[in-house]
Amino acid sequence: MPLKIELKPGEKFIVNGAVMVAGKSGASLALRNRAVLLRGRDVMQESEATTPARRLYFTLMLMYIDPENRAAHAQSFAGFLSDYLGATTLASTRAKLEQIGAAAMSDEFYAGLKHCKELIALEDSILNPKGPAQAARTIARP
Repeated sequence: MPLKIELKPGEKFIVNGAVMVAGKSGASLALRNRAVLLRGRDVMQESEATTPARRLYFTLMLMYIDPENRAAHAQSFAGFLSDYLGATTLASTRAKLEQIGAAAMSDEFYAGLKHCKELIALEDSILNPKGPAQAARTIARP
């Protein structure tokens, strides 16, 4: 079954490493075989990887969109994951880290990114309990 996505006008996305932009009226895209696809709103810049959860997201994203350098990204990812697991005793955080690690180990990168977004929201609620979640502003830009 093909993957179908609807793109907004001017929305950026990556397919197999190529950055593309939807036209003025948007686009409907159907991928009929396995491909690396990441919407622009899910792309994180290195300068935005400012917390442990965001560093995990960024390196996992690189593992997903840059398969030629996956081994190097995986080594960084494993280090960040190990450091985070060693630094937290919160059961909810540890459970999410285990889900992220399992997704990465099974090459389910997109699922891992979704788990990372949840971890970012959890991390934000702990670091800034009175303010709005940074995850929505940092990863899901309009």
